[in-house]
Amino acid sequence: MNRWLSLILLLTSFVPRLCAQEFTEAIEDNSFLIEEAYNQEDRVVQHIFNGYYLADPKDMMYTFTQEWPMGGQTHQISYTIAYQSLNGRFSGLGDALVNYRYQLWGEKDWCWIAPRLSIILPTGKSTEGLGSGVVGVQLSLPASKRWTNEFVSHVNVGATILPNVEGLTSAGNSVRRTLPTYSMGASGIYLVSENVNFMLELLCSYSSSIGESGAVEFSSATTVSPGFRIAINLGKLQIVPGLAIPISFTSTTRNLNVFAYLSFEHPF
Repeated sequence: MNRWLSLILLLTSFVPRLCAQEFTEAIEDNSFLIEEAYNQEDRVVQHIFNGYYLADPKDMMYTFTQEWPMGGQTHQISYTIAYQSLNGRFSGLGDALVNYRYQLWGEKDWCWIAPRLSIILPTGKSTEGLGSGVVGVQLSLPASKRWTNEFVSHVNVGATILPNVEGLTSAGNSVRRTLPTYSMGASGIYLVSENVNFMLELLCSYSSSIGESGAVEFSSATTVSPGFRIAINLGKLQIVPGLAIPISFTSTTRNLNVFAYLSFEHPF
């Protein structure tokens, strides 16, 4: 892990400055693994497509998110729909999310802050591992700060609660447990120009599952993800494609994964 981190930090430290001009605008989008604290501007909608390939197990997840302002930038609603393929065995819809974000701090404050509350809907088949089978709640606190002309950082703290999830013990008995997940992460965005960004994201999670004995078991994982994104402006339409190579670590594994991103943002 230390070798990977050293290599990533070395590369990001010596990225050549391809554009030395001063600029005021920046891509204010969702990052890939880290949530940015910018609500949608009034009468501007965003459509976000994500694809995530996990090397071990060979799982694939696709998500579509649509974000809408509610009468201005202060309030935002959105929803997320997921489709999963689990190691070629099961495929189908995953659990869906309905989200509300409040722009607590904005452009005139020291940083941007936008707390989010999400309701998790059990649209995925729990018997096939595509969902939890219960209605859950997710809380997130993203903060964003532009420090210089070229550098922006984002910080996230979050928690997910899934109550009364059903599981089986090794003896075949059915049990129900409440499963929490906690996460924290940060990202650094280097602005080569207004329309080209290099990104480095770090995400740490502490998740739970039902073990063979029926007890709640916890595990941790860390993901380091270098990537880039570009903005293509066509009149009032902004298209943002991006690509990242997340490297995930647990106590026993290290995997190289692939993350693809595509966003469309336009007035309505």
